[in-house]
Amino acid sequence: MRDLVIVGSGPAGLSAAVYAKRAMMDVVVLEKEAFSGGQIVNTEQVDNYLGLPGISGFDMGMKFREHADTFGVEFDDREVTAIEDHGDHKKVSLEDGSSIETKAVLIATGAKHRKLGVPGEEEFTGAGVSYCATCDGAFFKNKEVAVVGGGNIALEDALYLSKMCSKVHLIHRRDEFRGEKILGAQVLETENIEFHSFAQVTEIGGTPGKLNLKVAVNTPKTVGGQANRDFTLPVAGVFIAIGTSPVTDFLGDVVELDDAGYVAAGETGQTSTPGIFAAGDVRTKAVRQVATAVGDGAAVIHYVEEYLNGLKKKA
Repeated sequence: MRDLVIVGSGPAGLSAAVYAKRAMMDVVVLEKEAFSGGQIVNTEQVDNYLGLPGISGFDMGMKFREHADTFGVEFDDREVTAIEDHGDHKKVSLEDGSSIETKAVLIATGAKHRKLGVPGEEEFTGAGVSYCATCDGAFFKNKEVAVVGGGNIALEDALYLSKMCSKVHLIHRRDEFRGEKILGAQVLETENIEFHSFAQVTEIGGTPGKLNLKVAVNTPKTVGGQANRDFTLPVAGVFIAIGTSPVTDFLGDVVELDDAGYVAAGETGQTSTPGIFAAGDVRTKAVRQVATAVGDGAAVIHYVEEYLNGLKKKA
C-alpha cells in the first residue's frame, strides 16, 4: 500500500514528488512519456521563471527531473488506464493489467495540444503539420510556413520561426492577440511575419512538404471589412498553436470535471473525491504557467499530509 501515487511528471508532478519525499512518503510517479517535463520541454526559451532566465524548456524539464532523482523518487513508465475510489484507499489500474494500491492519488497529467479538426490535419501530421515549432522548425529552414493561433505559444512560435524561415504567415480568427502584449508587438514589428486577421484554416491539402492551406476570412463589417473572403496559402509547413485540452480521459467519473474537462479543484488540490488531488494545468485555474504548476505541486503535499494523518487517526 503506497502513501501516494502521482500521475504525470511535468513541473507540478515533479515538484510534488520532491516535497513528498521530503515528507517521508512512500511515493511513486507514473509517467507514460519517454521523458519528464511536460509541455515545457517543447518551449524554446523560458524567460519568466524566477532564477533561471533564458533557459530552454527542455533543459528546465531535465533540471526538474534531476532534482527529483537526487531525492530517490521512484518512476514507472506504465500508462494509467483508470483510478478507482475505495474509500480509505485507491486502486490505480495500469496498461499491462496490473494495479497499484495507494492511500492517495495526485493527478498531474497536464494538458495536450488542441487540434483544428479540419480535413487534412491528421493526414499531414508529421508530414508538414506540426504542434511544436521548437521540435520541427529546423526542417523548414529558408521555407515559407504558417502558424495558427493568437496566444503566447503561437506568438512565440511565429517569432522563433521568423529567424530561420523565409516568411511566416500568422493566422488568427480575431484581430487582436490573446497573448502578452510585448510578444504581439514584436510579431507585428517583425518584417517577415505577415498577420492574417479574422482568418481560419478550413482545409489542409497538397503533398508532404508542399501544403495548400485553405483560409476563410470573415471580417466584421463593423471594422470596415468584407465578409466571406477565401484564399489559399502555399506553404511548406503549418504549426498549430491554438491551445491545449486537459489529459483527463482516463478518469471517468471518479472525480468531478468542469465543462472543459479540467479537474474541479481549488488551491488545496482536493477534488470532489477525498484522497484524490489535482495539481498543475490539469485542474481548474485562471493562470497556467510553469511557476503556478510548481507552486501547486509544493502546496498540494501539505494537504495530502493532512489527509494521510486523518487516515491514521481513524485507524
